[in-house]
Amino acid sequence: MTTSSPLYPTAIPPRELIDPLVDPRLYEGVLSRRVLAFCVDFTIVATLTVIAIPIVGVIGLLTLGLGWLVYPFLFQAIAILYSGATLGGDKAATWGMRLTGLTSRLWHGAKPGFMIAAAHVIFLYMSITFLTPFILIVGLLTRRKQLLHDLVLGTLFIDKGALEGRG
Repeated sequence: MTTSSPLYPTAIPPRELIDPLVDPRLYEGVLSRRVLAFCVDFTIVATLTVIAIPIVGVIGLLTLGLGWLVYPFLFQAIAILYSGATLGGDKAATWGMRLTGLTSRLWHGAKPGFMIAAAHVIFLYMSITFLTPFILIVGLLTRRKQLLHDLVLGTLFIDKGALEGRG
């Protein structure tokens, strides 16, 4: 028996669906670890931004000031590239998530790609900007511990050890 939808036409075996009612261990302690992972990832992106500032400065000199137009968007661009490369990569986890033992999946069990990961970080920072600290309340009320931007994109954050331990 398989599951499919117009958005994801590939058939997924039912055991691949990540249901908290079937396996609640996947979501134990996820919210607190996500907060810690966010702090680690924010620090990494901020450090990369500080490193990029003089590089953009030199590029700005070489392009007669044109390169300096990147400055207002430098942090955001680095955050998108970082999340797209790590969260959208083979391990489906940023470095902060790897440190805290989390991984990401789409609602049907597949790993997110670069575009979903990039959209995820954009929606994350937008929701933090407008709804902090209320975005965490949504996570307390959903069975899969999803935040608002997770619900919009259909992403799940789960315990990697529990996922690997599933039959």
